[in-house]
Amino acid sequence: MSRSETPKGRRRPPARRAQTPRPPNPRAMEARAAPLTAEDQAFVRSLLIFEDETLLAFNKPGGLPVQTRNPDDRTLDMLLRAFERSNGRRPRLVHRLDAQTSGVILAARTQPAAAALSEAFAGRSVSKTYLCLASGPDLTTDEGEIDIPLARYRLRPELELMRAARPGDEDVKTARTSWRRLASKGRFHLLSVRPQTGRMHQIRVHLSLIGYPIAGDPYYGGTSGIGNEAFERLMLHAYRLSAPHPSGGRFGVHADPPADFSAALARAGLQLASEVEGR
Repeated sequence: MSRSETPKGRRRPPARRAQTPRPPNPRAMEARAAPLTAEDQAFVRSLLIFEDETLLAFNKPGGLPVQTRNPDDRTLDMLLRAFERSNGRRPRLVHRLDAQTSGVILAARTQPAAAALSEAFAGRSVSKTYLCLASGPDLTTDEGEIDIPLARYRLRPELELMRAARPGDEDVKTARTSWRRLASKGRFHLLSVRPQTGRMHQIRVHLSLIGYPIAGDPYYGGTSGIGNEAFERLMLHAYRLSAPHPSGGRFGVHADPPADFSAALARAGLQLASEVEGR
């Protein structure tokens, strides 16, 4: 009898199935991650603009991603390890900003605070005000509201963007944005913008749809620069945020625009309006 044959009455044991490898455990990966450098700890603490026992608020610089899929990337989420407690738990971000957007972003110190703040964002109890440098023809009014439903689409396999919803689009979302002019000079306009809903790229695509894309926006038609000087990034800044506090009442924080934003305004012949400077 050859080795491949089975004696009569004896069953061959079933072949073992190949085991599917388990996905990496994020917490285990964090535990194995190298500690933050003193430079990184000092950097993230320099961004802190408000803190109490339940939450932290940061003035995120443009160019710093909030999160990425690569755990080795230098992101704000990774830098929050500087605020880890003795049990290894670190603050949790409760909303997002695009990597190239600067300004106010919140993190919760505790799980109950994270749940309360996430519920406030989902319930639209959070008021957010952005500043942006837009370009376009003369404005015929000083304020307005944009109410255009949006849908996601893929420009490339790796790049997902938003557009005005079209017939046949799936998962269409309502989207409303109010805006107010603070100053204008030629084709450039400094706008105060308040999103009433929280869709991906909402401010960027809405302003582009009405003919006033944000300067430095490569995906929604923003002008790339003035003369021979290119804008360093998307000229959008999350200036002010007000929300229900997890411990009761409301709180508000503001983040002054960074130097690159102020420099872009100056090149366009604009400056922050007094009502913004006075908050």
